Amino acid sequence: MRLAKYLAHAGVASRRKSEEIIAAGRVRVAGKVVTDPAFGVEGWEDIRVDGHQLEIEGREVWMVNKPLDVISTADEPGKRMAVVDLVDSTARLYPVGRLDADSTGLILLSNDGELANRLTHPRYEVEKTYRLKLKKPASDEAIEKLRQGVRLEDGMTAPATVRKLGDRELDVTIHEGRNRQVRRMAEAVGNEVVGLQRIAFGSLKLGRLGTGRARLLDEPEVERLWKDAGND
Repeated sequence: MRLAKYLAHAGVASRRKSEEIIAAGRVRVAGKVVTDPAFGVEGWEDIRVDGHQLEIEGREVWMVNKPLDVISTADEPGKRMAVVDLVDSTARLYPVGRLDADSTGLILLSNDGELANRLTHPRYEVEKTYRLKLKKPASDEAIEKLRQGVRLEDGMTAPATVRKLGDRELDVTIHEGRNRQVRRMAEAVGNEVVGLQRIAFGSLKLGRLGTGRARLLDEPEVERLWKDAGND
């Protein structure tokens, strides 16, 4: 296994970031500094980053139904709960992307840095679907604007898939990951989101998973996520 891939699977960082860590001379294999990310390892060697020995963990990918006011970080130093606290695992799990504290629904946690990177990098255009509750009814004109793309302060959005569920309720699917993007899109067409729930991430659907509950994905589900991220 390439050293950079080993670091990513060990939860150190994404593969690209692991390559930077290796190139900076921060990694030792069997006591020797290695700066080549392609250096081959078997996994039984003494591999250390900044002096700390690594042990590769079994890959885990969890789906969580995040409640309101839970923070999408690996730890929360303040009074609010961190999303990793909802999962019963000893693995070093990190959120795959973010879901704002005032949003709910599907968020993934994993110790596979490479998978996390591919699922969140704009290059791979992994779709995410959100259920919006709006402050006022959405006009046909506003919905069509969302479908075509709207202008935000950081540029035009890509076209979105929009399904109208009711006067004030929409399902919106996007493949970008800008900060608070869906809320800003609604504001750009003269409306306001008063409730936002992520209901799908790639091929994975939230389904009937209860609020605050988590479940470990099985291998076929994880393989489908890899395919969502363009890895056939």
